[in-house]
Amino acid sequence: MFFKNPQRTSRLLLAGILIAIIAFIDWRVKVNIAFGFLYLFPILLVGTVARRWQIVVAAILCTFLADLLDPFPFTLNVALSDVLIFSSLAGSGLFSYEATRSRRIERENREALEREVAARRQAEEQLEFLIESSPAAILTMSADFVILRANPAAHRLLGVPFGQLHGRSIIRYLPALGRVPLIEESPQTFRTEMQCHGERERGEVFLANVFFSTYSTGVGSRMAALVVDASDQLREREELSLEQLMTGSRILVGAVSHEVRNVCSAIAVIYENLARSGQLNNNKDFEALGSLVETLNKIASLELKQSSRESHSGAVDLVGTLDDLRIVLEPYCEEADISLSWNIPAGLPRVWADPHMLLQVLLNLTKNSERALEGADLRQLDISVTAGDAVVSIRVIDSGPGIGSREKLFQPFQQGAESTGLGLYLSRALLRSFHGDLRHDPSAPGCCFVIELVVASTIENELGRKLENGADAAAVSG
Repeated sequence: MFFKNPQRTSRLLLAGILIAIIAFIDWRVKVNIAFGFLYLFPILLVGTVARRWQIVVAAILCTFLADLLDPFPFTLNVALSDVLIFSSLAGSGLFSYEATRSRRIERENREALEREVAARRQAEEQLEFLIESSPAAILTMSADFVILRANPAAHRLLGVPFGQLHGRSIIRYLPALGRVPLIEESPQTFRTEMQCHGERERGEVFLANVFFSTYSTGVGSRMAALVVDASDQLREREELSLEQLMTGSRILVGAVSHEVRNVCSAIAVIYENLARSGQLNNNKDFEALGSLVETLNKIASLELKQSSRESHSGAVDLVGTLDDLRIVLEPYCEEADISLSWNIPAGLPRVWADPHMLLQVLLNLTKNSERALEGADLRQLDISVTAGDAVVSIRVIDSGPGIGSREKLFQPFQQGAESTGLGLYLSRALLRSFHGDLRHDPSAPGCCFVIELVVASTIENELGRKLENGADAAAVSG
């Protein structure tokens, strides 16, 4: 066991040699001096490497040698002298043992602390590199929602020059985070995510996926947030929805057209029969022709019904829907060099609509405007909102060449229109499905379409009256 630790072995060997030398001197030198005190040095040396019981054994050995080889016996009781010598030697050895042990533990603790500090510094450097190089915006905020730290991606996302976000309020850019209760206000900590609207430094609106958590520190509550721009996802989702809607509508109108063609073929056959007979009065074919013409008129004037979506209509925050439109529209207008202006007053009432369908109609109108402005010298698109007592109007105005033929504007299968020319036809049908409407305003320069939406309180009051009348009628009949 001793040979496994060379330092331990060498010290024990040296202590043994010293004990032997001291014993030899005590034996051979005949002077009136007690050399027993010299055993303190090997005992101290043994205490640095031996265990407690080994130190006690060494002290007993040295006490025995001191008593045996000392030519001048102690004047007092021999047992008392042996106890004093043993106590001195054993106490010195145990002191050396404890001092060495404490020093060793201190050294091990210091080395462990140094390793921990080095590991923590390495982890902090890796975390710092991860935060600085992350494509996602990472921010930390104080209890009053002041930004304490923001990585370069956060500056790029919010459109702020690097290093200038520190000290600003996050509510300016992500107002929804200002409604998160911190630990001083609520004992509950939050580790969750949400989707909300954000605003860049120059006023551009974007859709943000925010992953945030609250925590407590010695100087107060803190919030850490990871923010990702989800505007592209919204654009892709809404464009895909519009494409699916148009595809389904083309199928529906194609089926209607097939029926129209069948009726027209029947009319042609009956017409030939009448032409050959030369008689029209009291002719059954003539009467059938009248019935077919009436059927054709019904089919030709059929509006697309969206009764399956009636249940999704309700009171809608129009500003939120327009913000979604703004997120989708602004990048395209910037790429196409189209000047986009918004005139949305504050305090707009809630309207009765299906938000998804309303956004699809707005996208269809703005896409038509983008195509109309491709060859125009002045590329301007204005979106404004006006609110009345019962109706809220959204005007989409572009500086394009305008509409050539207004008579058949809302009829499907227009000549010169892209695809099937169903966009305006379906847009008006969708708006009418939740009591809205779409019309063209020829008085405005360029091209102007007006979306009219009913104020939600008007519909709610009407529904309330119907329920009251129904209850009254049920009470009377009962």
